[in-house]
Amino acid sequence: MADQIQELQEQVLQARRNKQTLNIVGGGTKAFMGRLASADASTLSLAGHTGIVEYHPVELVLTARAGTPLQDIEAALAEHGQCLHFEPPRFGDRSTIGGTLACNLSGPARPWSGSVRDQVLGIRLLNGKGEHLRFGGEVLKNVAGYDVSRLQAGAMGTLGAITEISLKVMPKPATTVTLVQDMALDEVIHYMNKRSGEPKPITGACWVDGKVYLRLAGARSAVDATAEKWSGVVMAQGDQFWQQVRDLQHDFFKASEAPLWRFSVGSAATMPALEGRWLLDWAGAQRWYRGQATLSDLEPLARAAGGQVSLFRGGDRAGEVMPAQPEALKTIQRRVKNSFDPDGIFNPGRLYSWL
Repeated sequence: MADQIQELQEQVLQARRNKQTLNIVGGGTKAFMGRLASADASTLSLAGHTGIVEYHPVELVLTARAGTPLQDIEAALAEHGQCLHFEPPRFGDRSTIGGTLACNLSGPARPWSGSVRDQVLGIRLLNGKGEHLRFGGEVLKNVAGYDVSRLQAGAMGTLGAITEISLKVMPKPATTVTLVQDMALDEVIHYMNKRSGEPKPITGACWVDGKVYLRLAGARSAVDATAEKWSGVVMAQGDQFWQQVRDLQHDFFKASEAPLWRFSVGSAATMPALEGRWLLDWAGAQRWYRGQATLSDLEPLARAAGGQVSLFRGGDRAGEVMPAQPEALKTIQRRVKNSFDPDGIFNPGRLYSWL
């Protein structure tokens, strides 16, 4: 364990005095996300600010410093038969809990188990004035009022440097089974939504390369009864498949250099055919698209489907990569940014060029 808060705080204060900007970095595995980091900024590294501060298995609560690798947290939880229910993606062994929250990343169980944002009880944060602030708490009853903790989900460090996170944790399911069968893209949206609406222990619904995968997890009796009732063949390497989807290591994500787009849309929405490959996750609510396109071309399609689209990986990262915001929302976001980071020290332009 290593508490580096004093060094981090001094670096922020010095940057403010010198009118220097800072790029916040943890394990560095998510550097491809967002817009290009400012070349003029210094690095504020939280990679050494590590360690599990508190863990109460009976209370189902864990607090860890932001630089703590996900694999260390998951190893500690596994000793007590527990896990992070939102299945955080790992883009490498150095993926951290702080970066996971800052980038708002959740795995295949998201529609059923909630997102990383839903699991956060409280945080500690270094703001642009060098103040080390605490928001939220370490138990559910303390999470009240204006929820600044969850505001950090997806902010990509633009509001400050997360230094510590308190999370809900959950017991691991007793058993897991994955069913797979052939299905065309024009049929699978209705099928996944139908299955997701049934009172069954489903925790994953994904389609790729002409096959639909459904994951069942929970009590053995419930899982076995559902697997026997539903169609599909039990997949021998089911856990490996979901891990590859979670960590963007499936062949879909590796077989092409084309830009990777992420659609977050209504799970039952239909979309026009686009030239390129698709992977549908979250029962159709998250859709990955590989293809040459522009954000302005894809945004109308996403809005028509009840959602939004972002350039997740590759492509032109000097331009905008996140969904366009109306002027009223831009004004609110700038005000929030100014309240946390009045001098614009943290991650300038990383989320939007105007923030």
